[in-house]
Amino acid sequence: MYCEDFVPEDEVLLRARDRAAELGCPAILPGAGALLRVLAAALAARAVVEIGTGTGVASLWLLRGMPVDGVLTTIDVEVEHQRAAKEAFAEEGVAPTRTRTIPGRASDVLPRLTDGAYDLVLVGGDELGYPEYVEQGLRLLRPGGVLAVDGALHQDRVADPARRDEVTTVVREVGRALRTDERVLPALLPSGDGLLLAVRR
Repeated sequence: MYCEDFVPEDEVLLRARDRAAELGCPAILPGAGALLRVLAAALAARAVVEIGTGTGVASLWLLRGMPVDGVLTTIDVEVEHQRAAKEAFAEEGVAPTRTRTIPGRASDVLPRLTDGAYDLVLVGGDELGYPEYVEQGLRLLRPGGVLAVDGALHQDRVADPARRDEVTTVVREVGRALRTDERVLPALLPSGDGLLLAVRR
């Protein structure tokens, strides 16, 4: 698709994407990655939380949009994935002080992070955890901060009411909940596998 390739990925991103394929973990698609970079830049996001590090593909897009003193806190249950992400950060020349990689379950780590202290929260990783991650993400955001939910179309299944498998149902319900949540202003964009954005009022 033209918009997915509109901002081409360089060698560092492509290598991170290759590692994701080798490890069998999903990576954000280029169109959604480029959008995250724009968001991070527009917000001048100095404090970002990423749920689901993977091999660092989305992390790199975020870091490229953040100011040089911005810090990305990224959480993943798979230590091997985070090791691969750190390899990507080193290739990118990211200063070690700019990333906090926290191994563990997001449901255990997120409650320990500070209320209202973050500019941007990216929800990825385990879709079945999305309802909890979204609620925690909203708690973490400052007013005007942005929640971004990756995979919000779930391979176009969310839009098809006949699809009722567990993951599709959970992702669909997250979208519905945010659409009517008075704490946020939401929009669903078709970039990547769907990126659901919500600005914290």
